[in-house]
Amino acid sequence: MVNNIAIIAIVGGLTGVTTVLFGFSGGFVVVPFVYQLFLRQPVVANHALHSAVATSAAVMIFNAGWATYNPQRRPNLSANILFPLTLFIGLGAVMGSLLAGQLSEAVIRLLFIFYMLVTIVDCLVSRHFLKGSEARPLSALTTTVGGAAIGTVAALLGVGGSVMTLPLLRKHGFSMKDCITHANPLSLPVALCAIITYTINGWVKIPVSGFLGYISLTTLAILIVTGGVGISISQRYLPKIADGWHARLYVLLLIAVLVAMFI
Repeated sequence: MVNNIAIIAIVGGLTGVTTVLFGFSGGFVVVPFVYQLFLRQPVVANHALHSAVATSAAVMIFNAGWATYNPQRRPNLSANILFPLTLFIGLGAVMGSLLAGQLSEAVIRLLFIFYMLVTIVDCLVSRHFLKGSEARPLSALTTTVGGAAIGTVAALLGVGGSVMTLPLLRKHGFSMKDCITHANPLSLPVALCAIITYTINGWVKIPVSGFLGYISLTTLAILIVTGGVGISISQRYLPKIADGWHARLYVLLLIAVLVAMFI
């Protein structure tokens, strides 16, 4: 039990750091590690991935919300990017959350791994991602179809919108700093839709106290506290990273999470 708490606390701290560095307010960092912990608990094991995804979505509400409304970050937000995308991401998140309740743990895990591979390859192959380019506005097709796709995939896999919105904005010439600034608020509609759906779908399916639907309240509390510490430390002490290296570190983190999910 003590070891589990220590692991969750470390993961929570990492979510805080990655929220600041990459706009990951939960998702890819939380899901693989919490999934492994839940697999070792007999009562939760049959719902391990659903619980990990649901708990991750709840963490995103707090981390992404805190990072979004931090006065130091707010002036950098562009309404032209946020409001069109937010609507369609929210619509996609509703579809993704409903679909997740119909799929088995094994299918969701395979989809998670497949999506990670596609995202990593896409970032490495794209000539705009690592080197950057001149900023250009999002097209109507990207905003509507792309936004809905982001919401659906993010809510289905519990990864937040950041891992899709960041590459999308990066390919349109935005700096890593601007991509991260917008990734956090764009994760909020995904997280909100996901936690509502996972709470309803998981109601009384885990026969122990401490769960709200599929959400583990104890795990959530530890992740929120340690995540807040990670955010505060990162914003105060982490040095600025050059744009190109920032993009490379992003890809390396995705690879590390993919390896953790395979293990």
